[in-house]
Parts: sequence; structure tokens; C-alpha cells
Amino acid sequence: MSVLPLVFTSGWASGINAYAVVLLLGVAGRAGITDEVPPSLQRTDVLLIAAALFLCEAVADKIPYVDSAWDAVHTVIRPVAGAVVAALLAGQSGSLSELAAGAVGGSTALASHLVKAGTRLAVNTSPEPASNIVVSLAEDLGVAGIVTFALFHPLPAAIIAAVLLVLGVTVVLLLLSRIRRALRRRRERKERKNRNGTPAPT
Repeated sequence: MSVLPLVFTSGWASGINAYAVVLLLGVAGRAGITDEVPPSLQRTDVLLIAAALFLCEAVADKIPYVDSAWDAVHTVIRPVAGAVVAALLAGQSGSLSELAAGAVGGSTALASHLVKAGTRLAVNTSPEPASNIVVSLAEDLGVAGIVTFALFHPLPAAIIAAVLLVLGVTVVLLLLSRIRRALRRRRERKERKNRNGTPAPT
């Protein structure tokens, strides 16, 4: 069977939490759950680093505004991780060229990352922090569930990931006004901080 559905699903999940994807796939490979995971993702050092970074993301992702700063830093990291994981999966399977897999995984990761980042900007317009925690937990559980499901049923998992991606894009488009308001507030806050930090003229 072609590895394309798993590539697409891992790309979608990488755009939300790349470290969780590497950790889940690596552990699944080490446990013998699947033969699709390449040895490079099963290495102990890779799993330890992924676990440490996953814990960092689990904390940062639940703090208002810190989550958006974390997303900004990962605008490059998540798509690259999605492309690398996809290429490694394709190389292990041999049913899809690594270049094509990297393109699918990277572009899908970029799309889902932009959906996540846009949604978080909208969530951060809410004054209470509970919504950030709820959304973050939903994302973590969603990634874990779909990646695990994809190891056993890759095609249905890819369909679910595609539906979630389309729904996410639709939600972001509907929340554009709220996102613009969040960006404007952030810009005004930064300007006030700069003015307060500038010494008064003598």
C-alpha cells in the first residue's frame, strides 16, 4: 500500500505539534507496532530530544501570547519537520519518492500550522486563559489520536485529517476580524511598551 495517506496525516499533525509526531512514530516503531517507521526516528537520542521539546511545547502552548510567540518561532520548524518525517517515511516504504513525500508533508504541515497559529491569535483575544488550555489539550489529543489511528488505518486517518484541515481553514477565515483585532492590540501594546521604555527628554 502507498505510504501517501500516512505522509499526509503526519504532515497535518506536524503542523500542529511536530515533536509529538516524532515521539509517537518513534515509540511505535520501537515497540514493533508498525514497520513503516524508519530507524532514524526510533533512535534513543531522537526520542529523548523529541520528548523534552514536546514537554516545552505542552507548557508554552497553554499560556496566552506565549503560545503565539511559540507558533511564530515554529513557522519554519514545523513545515521542515513535516517534510523530513514524510521523506523518511517514504524512504522506509519505497512506494513513494522522498522528494514528493517531502513536498506533501511540508506543504500540509505549513497549512495546518497557519490554521493553528491563526486560531490561537483569535483565542488570545479572550481575557481568560482557560480557552488556551482547552484548545491546546484538544490539539494534543487530536494529534495523538489521529497519528495512532493512521498507523493502523492510514487512509481513513488521512481523510479525517483532510476534513479537519478544511474545517480549520474555514474557521480561520470566519475569525479573520478577531485575528486582526488581536494583532492590532499586540501592536498597540508593543508601541506603549516602547514609549514607556524611552527615557524622557531633558
